[in-house]
Amino acid sequence: MFYNLRRHIFLYYFITVTLFGVSFYYIKDVQKFDQLYLLAFIFFVLVIISGVVISKFAIEPLEEYVTNLEELSSETLHELNLPIATINTNVDMIEKNSSDEKTLKRLSRIKTACEMLAQRYNELDYMIKKQTKKEVRERFDLRDLVQERVSFLSSLYSGAQFTSDLESFAINMDKIGLAKVIDNLIDNGVKYSEQPKKIELYLHNGMLSMKDHGVGIDEVILLRIFDRYYQSDDSMPGFGIGLSMVKRFCDTNRIKLNIESKKEQGTTIFLDFKGC
Repeated sequence: MFYNLRRHIFLYYFITVTLFGVSFYYIKDVQKFDQLYLLAFIFFVLVIISGVVISKFAIEPLEEYVTNLEELSSETLHELNLPIATINTNVDMIEKNSSDEKTLKRLSRIKTACEMLAQRYNELDYMIKKQTKKEVRERFDLRDLVQERVSFLSSLYSGAQFTSDLESFAINMDKIGLAKVIDNLIDNGVKYSEQPKKIELYLHNGMLSMKDHGVGIDEVILLRIFDRYYQSDDSMPGFGIGLSMVKRFCDTNRIKLNIESKKEQGTTIFLDFKGC
């Protein structure tokens, strides 16, 4: 599709420029037309018209493609909702009628997997809204969001210990984007901690801090930690884009981001929401 589009635009541009050049030469040198200002004005108008036609060639197929893609994505997301809800409903019914410990553990894992699918659903929906420039801000309590993310992540990291002291703090922000930021920071805290993995979260006066007791970060590495694709430990899973995304989100939403870390003592990340 795009190859043909590029070819058509190039051919139209080449033919148009060639015709303009030949016409200008014929009118000026062969016909001896000496009103150059009028001739320049006429060709200027023709160039504008030609530009409009080229932009129409370039934009309309792409616009149609993006519109179809958005519609397909929205329909697919809508259809994903039903199987996720069906699985959750049936798991709840089986749980009520089962007392076997192994069965209950398996059901718990199924529910966790469904929660992860639901999370991916929300993120895809969020990305579509971001691409179409739709407003994704909403008013919510930061404490409730942190508690929700800790509850979800604690089911994934069964070996981690989470402690929290959270005050209520209302904000108006991109909730799904902020949830991704919190998930990423907690995930890093767990990933770079040794046993026992302890994560402490505090929210006071609009300042959210997340502290781990892991390996810590060297001062030299701290200068590069937000660079895209940078990883301080190549043996860890991931692509090194998480903290880059965190920094970009914080800058966009005027969240002050600070990190304090000491080798072999742990890292504390501060998110200041008072200026949002």
